[in-house]
Formats: sequence, C-alpha cells, structure tokens
Amino acid sequence: MNPPEDRSAALTGRMIGPYQVLDLIGRGGMAEVYMARDQRLGRVVALKILAPHLAYDERFRLRFVRESRTVAGMDHPYIIPIFEAGEADGLLFIAMRYVSGLDLRELMTRSGILPPDRACALLGQIASALDSAHETGLVHRDVKPANVLISGGGSDSGEHPEHVYLTDFGLTKSASSLSGLTSQGQFVGTPRYISPEQIRGEQVDGRCDQYALANVAYEMLAGTAPFHRESQLALIYAHVQDEPPTLTSHRPDLPPAVDGVFGRALAKHPAARYGTCREFVLELRAALGEPVSDPRLRSFPPMHVPQQYRPTADTVPPISRGSTIIQRTTAGRKPWRLIGAAVAAAVALLAGAALFFQGGGTARYPGSAAAPFSFPYPQAWKASTHSDVFAVASPEAPKFEALFQTPVSADWSGVAKLGGGSSVGVFARVSDTLNTAPDKNLQYLLPGTVTLGAGVPTTAGGHQATRFQGSVADPQQSSRLDLTALVIQRGSSPAALLVYFCAPGHCDTSYAGELETDLAFTG
Repeated sequence: MNPPEDRSAALTGRMIGPYQVLDLIGRGGMAEVYMARDQRLGRVVALKILAPHLAYDERFRLRFVRESRTVAGMDHPYIIPIFEAGEADGLLFIAMRYVSGLDLRELMTRSGILPPDRACALLGQIASALDSAHETGLVHRDVKPANVLISGGGSDSGEHPEHVYLTDFGLTKSASSLSGLTSQGQFVGTPRYISPEQIRGEQVDGRCDQYALANVAYEMLAGTAPFHRESQLALIYAHVQDEPPTLTSHRPDLPPAVDGVFGRALAKHPAARYGTCREFVLELRAALGEPVSDPRLRSFPPMHVPQQYRPTADTVPPISRGSTIIQRTTAGRKPWRLIGAAVAAAVALLAGAALFFQGGGTARYPGSAAAPFSFPYPQAWKASTHSDVFAVASPEAPKFEALFQTPVSADWSGVAKLGGGSSVGVFARVSDTLNTAPDKNLQYLLPGTVTLGAGVPTTAGGHQATRFQGSVADPQQSSRLDLTALVIQRGSSPAALLVYFCAPGHCDTSYAGELETDLAFTG
C-alpha cells in the first residue's frame, strides 16, 4: 500500500481508481465527499474519500471495506446505493449515488418546523431503511439529519415526491458487537442524538437507532432537539439521566398522545422502546391523526424496564460548571453506577469539555482513546478531541483541527489568518504506521509540505522516543509552522505522536521540553 506521491496536490482533477474527482461537495471529521465521474460508465457519482491516515490502520481498513460491501449488497430503496468500496493510491473510498438535493439538516434549517404529514412521510422512509439494515445485522449508530439525503420536490410535488436516502453506513458496526464502542474504546455517535446505551458502553442493537430517530423526529416537529445543555458533556449526561420535555410543551397545538409516543421511543433503556423503528413511526402517525396505510396494530403493550435502569435518588449526576466537573456525593449511598462507563467514554470523545486544572494557569489534557496520554498546556488554550483519531490543544483549536483532519488536502485558510501568538499548539495521536520508519511515515500524518531533520533518541513517558525538529508549510501560500515532534515507541502498541507547533519566531523551547518530561500515559 503506497501513500500518494504528491500529498500537497489538491484532489480535484485527480483520478482515484476509475473516478475523476470533479468538485468538493462535503467535508466531515473523517472524510471528504466529492462529485466525481466514473470513467468506465460515464456517470456522475458521490465519491467519499476517507482521511489518508485511516488507510494505514489495517484493522480499520479491512472492516471498512467489508462493511461497505455489506451495505452495498442490501439493495434497499431508501439506503444510498453504493457502487464500489475499495482502495486506490493509498486512499480508502466509497463510490455511491450522487443525490442532487438537500440533506435533512439543510431542509430543517430552511423550512423550520415541518408539517406533520411531511415529517411522517420522511420518517417512514428512514425507519424502513433502518429496519432493513437491522434485519441484516447492521446498526447505523449515527442517525442524524446530516446523514439523510432528500431527492425530489416538496410534499406537494406530485410525480416527484421527496425520496430519502440514508447514508454514512460505511463506518457502522455489526449488531453482534459487545458494545457501542469502537475497538479503541470510543463510542460512535453524535451527542445531540446518541442513545444512553451507547454512552454506557453496553451492547447495542437497532433500538439505539430508534432512539436517535426519535430525537430527529422530535426536532422536525418542534424545531428543537429534546435535550440542550451548555456543554456537550452535560448533554451526554442528559441523555443518560434526564427525562426529555414533552413535545407538546413546544407544540401545544399537537395532540397530547404524541407525548406518550416520544416518551416510549426516548426511553432510557432499549427494552422500554418500540420493537422496530417502523412501529415507532406508525404509532407517531396515529397519534398525529395522519393516515396510516399499514393495518397492523398501532398500539403496543408496555414492556418491563429492569429496576437497575429506573432513576432513583441514589443516582445523582455530576453537574458541569465551566470547564470543571463537580461531583455531588451522598454519604452511605451507592456510587452512580449507571453512568460510570459514560464518564470515561465521554471524556474520550469530548476531551476539553472537562479539563482537570492545575495551579499556575496550567491545564492538563487527561488522555483519550485518540491520544492515551496526558500532557500540560496553558490554561488559556482550548483542547479538542477529534472523534477517536487525534487531539489538538491551542488558543485556536478549531482552526488547527481543520488543518490536521485531512492532511492530503489540508485546509490552511483559517490558520493563515492567525497572528503569530495564536499559531501555536499541540497535536497528539497514536498510529501503527510510526512503529517502523517514523522519519518516513511521520510526513503522511502532518499537513502541507513537511520538512524534518534527523531524529534524536530520547525518552518520554517512560518509553524510548525519537525527537524530530522541522516544519510544515502551505504549498500554495506562505504559511508555515515550526514543530518539535516526539514519536514514542510502546512495544506492540501503536506508537504515540506528540507535536508542538508554533509560528516562526514565537516558539517556546522550554514548553517543548516540558512536554517531553511531563508526558504520562493513561492507557
């Protein structure tokens, strides 16, 4: 598997296998989506190209191709057709149908609250797609408006009604998984819609998708999601512990029966929810007074909820204040076991939402699945963990997160506008590719044109390490960052990478040295 020869070249115009890349149409945390032309058949496709570093993780690469091909074989009218999944020039890609329309997020932004008939028509298609996937043993685990593409006209379009395509199945996990966690111990999902069992790290099935779908349905009808909190960590706690407000508290014009439907679909334990996504939508349509063509039962008996999942006075969640976590405790009472696993998973996903402060204006990154080690950084900086891939700490963390997430076509636009004092930070992750030839493979994990000096042996976090001095630069502009990179070998475990970057003339050599001496592995 050879990495791309010219990492600095833009993908537009390039051939990725048989596909000529035409234009960027979407960008996410782990992939970019391009309009492309299949030169064999002359058709336009949507080409999803994953971040290059993912191709070097052998386990991810094999799972990605296997599961993408499983989805491609489903042949369901409401699941985006996948034409091909594979690897070319060191890049993982999925070629799928190009849909020239909006996604559900864009639709809700433009239209606001959707009429019940239109919402139910879209929800029925999504539910059908999800139930079909569940029957094949796949759980989507990240149902959200941005993953619902809509083709066709509005609800009154006659011959061309709105047609849903559920997408982003390529990174699903089979229903036989022991939990909602990835192999790195990270859960997959979007905090606004994620189910409690995914947060708790429990075994998941199709009912976790039903919970997410109910959150989406609530937002379509109310114009707002059930849960809103000041921080994402508090939002995750709310999914586990808090009851959602009734839909009629936002929409008193709707029938009260809808509150019972959402109460069941948003139940904290999956056993209390409907058996399928379609049952939920049928029940919702009936509660709204919408015509239901399916003659099946519209009401279902209540299901038993195990006692351990019923909220009690002994299960009091911690509350978030600013950047610290304050834990309420009651003498003699049991610990808050319900979300003990959620705390670890949430910190792994959202490091930076809960920072552990030290004295002297210094904060400390606590470690995560993406970067299983802690390190200090100035309290004025912000820390962000990008999925389970990498972490960034910087005064301008979002801009550097955008820079590092797609090294092959790095976005320097935000960084180029920063002053020297703000162009500083730390990039951290682990990678199997650095276990051998780190001086060669390091360049494929860093953005732009990479220049590195000879490696210098050292130690960090109790392990042998190699220190590299060098720089990364935007090949199209004059932007440049100097860097000190530490590659830490950990036996058979993936090597750890810690990079201190700074604008030329604004580097703090003492802090770079502190990172080397004050690094501590957490997992």
